[in-house]
Amino acid sequence: MPAPSMPDPTEPCPVARAADVIGDRWSLLIVRDVFDGLHRFGDFQRSLGVARNILSDRLRKLVQAGILQTRAASDGSAYQEYVLTTQGVSLFPVVVALRQWGERHLFARGERHSVLIDTQTGRPIPAMAPRASDGSPLPAARTAVRKV
Repeated sequence: MPAPSMPDPTEPCPVARAADVIGDRWSLLIVRDVFDGLHRFGDFQRSLGVARNILSDRLRKLVQAGILQTRAASDGSAYQEYVLTTQGVSLFPVVVALRQWGERHLFARGERHSVLIDTQTGRPIPAMAPRASDGSPLPAARTAVRKV
């Protein structure tokens, strides 16, 4: 899969544009790791086992796309940290939806996996699902794409 880049301005599909920016494995896993509290290059490398050049490229592109920004290390060291921008934080439902889909479809019953919990209750977060304007579940069959 090609590395993420800025989206093609001639592409009319929002899904395709989003995939251009965050659609590869490493970019999504970096975003996941930042949500999980990692912020430094070395921490990402240990977590992901990705080659340094690939990690550098993905971090640079995520910064260029406005998903991450760099800041001086919070401990005062010479390192820099990567943090989510407001745009990056808004990817949280995307990461949760992918996680929940994976939990439902990619693990055998009883197979060990990580679980996302609500830190206030200690319980797994409820399954996400699209809702109609009245709050009822919205199945895919009740939707259509309208070109604007």
